[in-house]
Amino acid sequence: MIAKRLIYSQPMVRNRMNDTVLVEKRDGIAKIIFNRPDVRNAISLDMWQKIARVTEGVGKDEETRAVIFRGAGTEAFASGADISEFKEVRKDAATARAYNKEIEAAFLAVRGCPKPTVAQIFGYCMGGGMALALACDLRFAAEGSRFAIPAARLGIIYGQGSTRQLVDIVGPSRAKDILFSARTFDAREALEMGFINRLLPVEELEAFTEEYIKKVVANAPLSVRGAKVIIESLLDEKSLPFEDGGASKRELIERLYVEALESEDYKEGTRAFLEKRKPRFEGK
Repeated sequence: MIAKRLIYSQPMVRNRMNDTVLVEKRDGIAKIIFNRPDVRNAISLDMWQKIARVTEGVGKDEETRAVIFRGAGTEAFASGADISEFKEVRKDAATARAYNKEIEAAFLAVRGCPKPTVAQIFGYCMGGGMALALACDLRFAAEGSRFAIPAARLGIIYGQGSTRQLVDIVGPSRAKDILFSARTFDAREALEMGFINRLLPVEELEAFTEEYIKKVVANAPLSVRGAKVIIESLLDEKSLPFEDGGASKRELIERLYVEALESEDYKEGTRAFLEKRKPRFEGK
C-alpha cells in the first residue's frame, strides 16, 4: 500500500545497476532502462537477473505508482536475448534449463508487478524483448518500430507463459502466424493486431507516455491495483487451472474491494467530486 503523497517536484533518483540496467525514479514513476545501445539493447544473462531484481524492488517501493520499461536510445527497445552468450549459457540441456529459469523469473517479475507497467518501444522489439513487452500491461510504440519472435529460426520453443500472453493479446491464429513464420512485422501491423495500444511519431512517443502515465499516477492507487488484479484473474480463469478452484484469487479481490471502500482515498474521491475539484490520492 502506498502511504506517501506524491510531490511533483521530486528530483530524479537514479540507480545505475552497473550501467546495463538503469533505474530512474521521479514523481511516483520508475523507469527501467535496458542500457546496451551498442548492441541494440540485447539482454545478457546478467541483465535478466537485474531486471527481475529491480522490477521486484520498484513493485515494493511505496513511492512508486507506475513503471515504464524502455531501451536506451531510439534504435531498439531490446533486440532480444544476447545470442552471443548461448554457446556458454545454453550449451546443453542443463545450462539451458538454468538459463530459462532466470529469464522466466524476469518475465514473472514484470507480469506480477503490482504497479501498472508500460513498455515504451522505439525501434527493434525482438524475441525476449517482445516477451518483456508482452509482460507489461500496456505497450506504446514509435512509428518505424519492428517486431519479431525468431525462436523458430534458432531451434528454440517459446516459453509457455509468454506464449499464453501472446495468445491473450493477439489471439491464437495470429500467435501461430508470428511463431510459425518467425517473420518481422511493422508497427502498423502490431497496432492492427492489438499487440500495441498506441502508435506515435518517434518525436512524440516519450512525451505521450509521460503524460499518459501521469494520469494513471494521479488516480487512486487502490483502484488501479484492483482493476489489474481482477483483469489478470479473468485471463487466468480462461487459460490456467487453479489449485484451489480460484478461492485465493476471489479472497484477494474481496480484500482489495473492502480495503478501497474503507480507504481515505474513497472519502477524498467522493469529496473532490462533490466539491468539483481534483482529488489528491495518498494510497491509503
